[in-house]
Amino acid sequence: MSIIQITDLVKRYGDVEAVRGVTFEVNEGESFGFLGPNGAGKTTTINILCTLLAPTSGEAKVNGYCCMREASQVRAAIGLVFQETTLDNELTAYENLRFHGYLYNMEKRVIEKRIEEVMEVVMLTDRISDVVKTFSGGMKRRLEIARGLLHRPKVLFLDEPTLGLDPQTRNHVWDFITRLKKEEGVTIFMTTHYMDEAERCDRVAVIDHGKIIACGTPEELKSQVRGDTVYLETGDDGKALLEIETAFGIRATRGHDGLVFNVERGDAFIPRLVEKLTTEIRSVNVKRPSLDSVFLHLTGREIRESLNSNGVPPPMMGRRR
Repeated sequence: MSIIQITDLVKRYGDVEAVRGVTFEVNEGESFGFLGPNGAGKTTTINILCTLLAPTSGEAKVNGYCCMREASQVRAAIGLVFQETTLDNELTAYENLRFHGYLYNMEKRVIEKRIEEVMEVVMLTDRISDVVKTFSGGMKRRLEIARGLLHRPKVLFLDEPTLGLDPQTRNHVWDFITRLKKEEGVTIFMTTHYMDEAERCDRVAVIDHGKIIACGTPEELKSQVRGDTVYLETGDDGKALLEIETAFGIRATRGHDGLVFNVERGDAFIPRLVEKLTTEIRSVNVKRPSLDSVFLHLTGREIRESLNSNGVPPPMMGRRR
């Protein structure tokens, strides 16, 4: 059963068409990844789903309610975890959660019970009375997720849920997200530029230039890329790109750290490549298809190329894309 339904969604800003006839569904209880470079239209789509923006045309529903005509019902059915922390650092964890409960007009006795439940879920019960400014980055992220779950949302929107966290903390947060999906039965709708995180989703949609260009399970998407992906760094990537196309009829793409292209069998191709190239080969790696290579195959660029100079995407909510 689908809990999110988008049909022929269009959003224009003057002459700019940010979203161009997007249609997809998200099933109840699944984790759904939303991928796209900056300017692809993912933020505009999500802002419409969260009732922060009205579409030009088309229809968007969450939990059976229209995002335009029944905004209050939609807001009651969703939880939001922003990319930037929105916790009050001068309040305790308990005070942050209690204030959120008041915003949702929850009864006091219900708030108290849910605070106890969600703090146990995020494994922060022993820190409930501590001021948030004493928390680590990972603990703050878990508390933000607890706050998003407080009013028992049907859908939890996560914008880059592990951005800026160290690898170990990222894994802990993801183990927690996986567990809460099972225990709370919540549908997860998330954006991420970490492809290993997208691999954890039940399904992934790739949006580019305002259109959904692929949607399916990670394995279904990876099946679109045949053979192996070769990552090549040379002394002159421009010259190497021309030589590869001339010698093998292969069109390589300039990636973040060199050239990227696909071949049927990487192990058999590399010796031929070394023989033909006249420029210095600094490194060569062969990998089986991943969501990284799928993204490159579909959009012609790596997801890292869509990040800003600090290596992170700009904040999701409240921006036009």
